[in-house]
Amino acid sequence: MHYAVFEKWLDETMRRGIPENVSALNFNLYEDGEDLWSAELVGTESFDPDDSDWACDEIFDNRETPLSWNEEADWETILSKVQGIVEEYLQKGTYAQQLRQYRGIGVGFVDGDIELVYVK
Repeated sequence: MHYAVFEKWLDETMRRGIPENVSALNFNLYEDGEDLWSAELVGTESFDPDDSDWACDEIFDNRETPLSWNEEADWETILSKVQGIVEEYLQKGTYAQQLRQYRGIGVGFVDGDIELVYVK
């Protein structure tokens, strides 16, 4: 996946708006098959940097428009790559300043640990 593809997808979600009561965001990652990956954005009502269960407290998601891509890589590589892309977006993306208003932002596979990429 390239930064520009991620940026376009996230910009569209942000244009549609995120409810005001969202406290934190998480990029859920999925392995959908051999070399097929997807991501969705969820917003949560709570945030606890010491307990990753905060990401289960969903009150918003963009599951109807996931980002899907083909890439020959293992899950660790995908996680690292998406982390880097999210960090880059937080520096220069159209909605970077708005995203930095949330208490925390994480990235992780739905059946794994969350890597925090931003904590306010």
